[in-house]
Amino acid sequence: MVTEVVREIIEESERRASRLPEEDAEPVDSRESHRFREAGAEAGSRRLRKSLLAEDPEGIFKSGVDNLRFAEGLSGGGVSIIAEVKPSSPTRDFPAMDPAEAARAMERGGASAISVLTEPTQFGGSMENLLAVRDAVDLPVLRKDFVIDERQLHETARAGADAVLLIARFLQDLDRFVETSIDLGIEPLVEVHSAEELERGLDTEVEVVGVNSRDLETLEVDLSVAEELLPRVDRVAVAESGIRSERDLMRVKDAGADAALIGTAIVEGGAVEAAARRFVEASS
Repeated sequence: MVTEVVREIIEESERRASRLPEEDAEPVDSRESHRFREAGAEAGSRRLRKSLLAEDPEGIFKSGVDNLRFAEGLSGGGVSIIAEVKPSSPTRDFPAMDPAEAARAMERGGASAISVLTEPTQFGGSMENLLAVRDAVDLPVLRKDFVIDERQLHETARAGADAVLLIARFLQDLDRFVETSIDLGIEPLVEVHSAEELERGLDTEVEVVGVNSRDLETLEVDLSVAEELLPRVDRVAVAESGIRSERDLMRVKDAGADAALIGTAIVEGGAVEAAARRFVEASS
């Protein structure tokens, strides 16, 4: 079970996906998908996928050669900060801000990547915000939404995002969504909240796993969830939700987080650059 708020978000996500072009429902050309998978397996990394993206004369992979840099940007020592452009939440609004300017302030504050909420009904996000942020910064950009349809992955690729959030709880065929993301040149960040979800995530090709301390059944946050699950992540590990202070950041760092996704604590006061810098300095 999930809360009524989350149920409404999922229903709205389904409606948004249904309005996307039908051609986005078609799989990536099977020959190209096979070529990418074989190349990736042979190379042992995603670097060869980047070179293949550059040889994309038919525009099948529209997101470009700069993608698949998300994981690399989060593994540079210390705890990398993913700062989030978050206009509102189900429980509160935040000071009005231009998404592009907010992202630039986060970049100036030292963030390693930018997360952009595109869910419109509860978080005030939009694809327009994602496009604006993508054009405004040189950092990797994560699309954060409740993705439940592969057409949304094609939409994400067209927008030029470097990464996309995939919530294990809502994706029974998680492996397929991970594979399609990779084939489109988008780094999947698989979000988990339980040991069972973590096991499912680690059974895929994903390189970035996020542990969400927020329970989507109750919307309550418990950082002990991150402290329990982060040590089990043998990929790039991201702590999500509940990081309100430098002390919280140290808790997830001690648990093994390579990165922390922080939204509310950065945007709530309006001084975005200073707030981002405060967490970046604390994380080093």
